[in-house]
Amino acid sequence: MPQDNPANIALPAGSPATDQAAAGSRPRLTARAFILGERIDTAGLERSDVINTVPLAFRVGEGYAVLFRYGVAVLIGLSPIEEDETIRGLRPRIVSPASQVEDETAIIEITPDQDDQIDPGGTIKVRDLAPARLVVIADALAKNVVLAHQERAVSQVFDIVEPLAAKLAAGGRTPTDRSNMLKVIGQSLLVRQRLTGRVEVEEKPDVLWDRWDLERLHARLVDEYELKERAAALARKIDVVGETARALTDLIDAARSLRLEIAIVALIVVEVLFTFYEFFKHLWS
Repeated sequence: MPQDNPANIALPAGSPATDQAAAGSRPRLTARAFILGERIDTAGLERSDVINTVPLAFRVGEGYAVLFRYGVAVLIGLSPIEEDETIRGLRPRIVSPASQVEDETAIIEITPDQDDQIDPGGTIKVRDLAPARLVVIADALAKNVVLAHQERAVSQVFDIVEPLAAKLAAGGRTPTDRSNMLKVIGQSLLVRQRLTGRVEVEEKPDVLWDRWDLERLHARLVDEYELKERAAALARKIDVVGETARALTDLIDAARSLRLEIAIVALIVVEVLFTFYEFFKHLWS
C-alpha cells in the first residue's frame, strides 16, 4: 500500500472544484460519492497514477477518484465535466448499473496548520490529501451514500407493508397477494446482505491498520455521518419489515389452508350424500 507521504499528492491548484487560495482563503474541494450500480469491477484496471490499491484510488486531472467494489465511486476535486467523463469511462466495468445515479456531496478544506476535524457546518478540514487520509474520507462518504440509498429503499418497503398491516388491524382482513409479501421479504434480505456482506458499514477501512494516527479522523467522520447509528436503525427496520411480511404471509397461508380444508370437507359431504343416494335408489328399485 502506498505510504502516506504528503509530497506524493500535490494540492490541486486551479481546479474548478477548488477555491482560489487568495486573500488568505483556504483551498476547498468538492467531494461527491456516486452509487453507480451493484458492483464495480476493478480487476485489471491498470493505471500509472494509482495512489492506493484497496480501494482503488487514482488521479484524474487535478482531482482524485476512489472506487469501491460495492458500486460506489467517490470523486474529489473534479469539475462536473470531469465527473461525467470519469463515470462514462467506468460504465463498462459497472455490474447491474443503477437506473438512476444517486450521490451525496461534501466539502473538504485543506488546513495545514490545524488538526483534522469537521466543523459544525459539515466541512471536512484536513491537513493534506495524502493517500491514506484521502481513502479514509472516501470510505466514510461511500458508506454514507449507500446508507442513504438503503434508507430510502426500506422506506419504500414500509410504504407497501404499512397499509396491509393497518387493514389487518382495522378489519381483521388479511391480504391476498402472497407473491407481493415474498417480494417484500426478498427486498429486506437484499438490503441486509448488501450492508453486511458487501459494504460492511461498521468495519474500518484497511488503511487504518498501518495508519493508527488517522483513527481520530475516521471516528469523527463516523460520528458526523452517524454511520453506526444509522446502520443499527436500518437493521432494526429490516427486522420489522421481515417479521411483518412473514406474519402476513403466514396468515395468508393459514387462510388458504382453511379454505382448502373446507373444500375437502365439502367434497367428502357430497361424496357421502351421493353414496346414500345410490344406496336408497337401489333399495327402492
